[in-house]
Amino acid sequence: MALEWVVLGYAAAAEAIMLLLLTLPGLNPLRRGLISATQSLLKPMLSVVPFCLFLLADIYWKYENRPTCASDNCSPAEHHRHQKSIMKSQRNALLIGSALIFYWLLYSVTKLVVKIEVLSKRVENMKNKE
Repeated sequence: MALEWVVLGYAAAAEAIMLLLLTLPGLNPLRRGLISATQSLLKPMLSVVPFCLFLLADIYWKYENRPTCASDNCSPAEHHRHQKSIMKSQRNALLIGSALIFYWLLYSVTKLVVKIEVLSKRVENMKNKE
């Protein structure tokens, strides 16, 4: 299962980098290429959503079937392992949330940047006609 979390982490990092490159000022010469690359990657990266739902179901299943260590008969090692398992689940849930939010932000920002480009071309054409 560790490979799945690594893949999700890389996908979230790639989304964050693309989002950062699209929103940085001063990259106007590269913007057209960044927009086309991001638009072409949006559909394949949509697979992050069902993947996150699958991993969220996995976290829920592990949470429901986890042995509890609430009573005093637990050894310190069992208690430590229980707490470590809870921390890993919380970390993984945070990774799922960040991957989904980054995808949504990347989709929204890409659509807005494309709309801004179209509107700026329209304004430029109207100025040229006058």
